[in-house]
Amino acid sequence: MNYRIAIVHDYLNQMGGAERVVGVMHKLFPDAPIYTTIVDREKLLPELKDAHIVTTWMQHIPNILRDFKLYFWLYPLAVRSMKLKNYDIIISSSSAYAKGIRKPDHAVHLCYCHSPMRFAWNFEGYIENVRVSRLRKLAAKCLTYPLRVWDKTNSKHVDRLVANSSIVKDRISKFYGLESTVIFPPVEIERFSIGTGKQEDYFLIVSRLVSYKKIDIAVEACSRLGLKLVVIGDGDDRQRLEAMAGPTVQFLGRRSDEEVVHYMQKCRALLFPGLEDFGITPLEANACGRPVIAFQAGGALDTIKPGLNGMFFNNQTAGSLMVALQNFNGIKWDSQRIREYAETFNESYFIERILSSLQGAIDPLGNGLKHYGVEAGLPIGR
Repeated sequence: MNYRIAIVHDYLNQMGGAERVVGVMHKLFPDAPIYTTIVDREKLLPELKDAHIVTTWMQHIPNILRDFKLYFWLYPLAVRSMKLKNYDIIISSSSAYAKGIRKPDHAVHLCYCHSPMRFAWNFEGYIENVRVSRLRKLAAKCLTYPLRVWDKTNSKHVDRLVANSSIVKDRISKFYGLESTVIFPPVEIERFSIGTGKQEDYFLIVSRLVSYKKIDIAVEACSRLGLKLVVIGDGDDRQRLEAMAGPTVQFLGRRSDEEVVHYMQKCRALLFPGLEDFGITPLEANACGRPVIAFQAGGALDTIKPGLNGMFFNNQTAGSLMVALQNFNGIKWDSQRIREYAETFNESYFIERILSSLQGAIDPLGNGLKHYGVEAGLPIGR
């Protein structure tokens, strides 16, 4: 029997870890359409260029790609308007709205949750440094309360909730009162390799430049210590970051995947100052044999093993990061061991467990998934 499968994602207007997860899902189910509220085709990952992407009426709102954050109160309506009644399996990739789809009674809905929606449960952190009037900010905050109710209610209609990290599992339990399974996101290990030749004298940031990523901590720490820092990425916070940066900090904007790999191979270490739900970028740097200096919280707790593939700084401040940077020189790093550790987060591992989780959601569909390369009874998570 051929099962009709649909993939749903919040919005495809950036190139981050969540979008890479959608890319792997598309690779796994290439004939499945991808439903999303809005899409910026200029920012699609290469692996999604050939996908059949279905958007909602929000795509036609003037300047939606620029002002998408300000319309967060409309996304629930857009998601509920998606026509999914003809599908047997719905796989949602959600850090916000996608898990709130209107599911047909006969269908199975597996939600891969990157996080409960930040703007509902952590509004101040989400809106920080977004240029908006105080009145509009107050109005937006008032709307977060019904969003929380909507979010919590819809979560109870998901057949299988999968968290992308231990901290997200904890949030799902705290905010929704539900259990979930942890399956770590996939890392494209084969795209990366250990570089040849001598390491260069710079630390590296690869990130969207938005306030909650806390790139300012790294910029301030390296500026004060006179250490070279290369920042790859773009975003709303770039202008502010450039204004505070010292002469040793260089902003390169967006770069191709090949260029990012080169900079990862040659850097002293990747800096990871934000509190992330998981964080694929540190493991990509590890796949290049380079260590990571990360804030000791969030997804980094699942991926960073001090002394093996990186080190932590304890407080989310420039001063705390400065101490870690000063201690960095005293540690010897084994690039091959770092690479081998990163390989335990490979794409096939993710695919195996997602398919196993689907089988577990409804047993009658289990046999129908075997031709995707998974037998029943595989363990889920780590």
